[in-house]
Amino acid sequence: MPLLPRLYNLAQWLTRDRAEAEDLVQETYLKALRGFASFQPGTNIRAWMYKILRNTFLTSRTGLKTSMTVSLDDEENPVAEPASAQTPESLLLARADQQAIENALDQLPVKFREIILLCDIEEMSYREIADALAVPVGTVMSRLSRARRAMRDILAVQIEGGSR
Repeated sequence: MPLLPRLYNLAQWLTRDRAEAEDLVQETYLKALRGFASFQPGTNIRAWMYKILRNTFLTSRTGLKTSMTVSLDDEENPVAEPASAQTPESLLLARADQQAIENALDQLPVKFREIILLCDIEEMSYREIADALAVPVGTVMSRLSRARRAMRDILAVQIEGGSR
């Protein structure tokens, strides 16, 4: 299942919950297997699978919720940091930057969050994203532009709030 890690990554970002992400990916594969007869050979299977995952998410109880959820780190099994020559201060700043980006991404509406994830994290082309989301390529480009602007605005507010 070559797409499993990528689908799980997107599911994790969309649901913000490990167990729900696993369930979402399992349901996606189940729907894909059941509906494989509807797949048109020669088309993009990656976009087809992302479309199934997205639609499954949107029709799930998680996708329909408008409230934000907060992801809690697993403190019992922390991820070991790789050894590096960086100073503790530079590591702290890098973590703060990453946390700020994750917080900003969490504040975006799902339609903006998913477009940034598909483009910047999953490195899908505009055409693949358009196929996965069932929207025109122009919509992908304008939505991506608005999503990135919203991210910049959120980050600017965070920076202003932190410098006071």
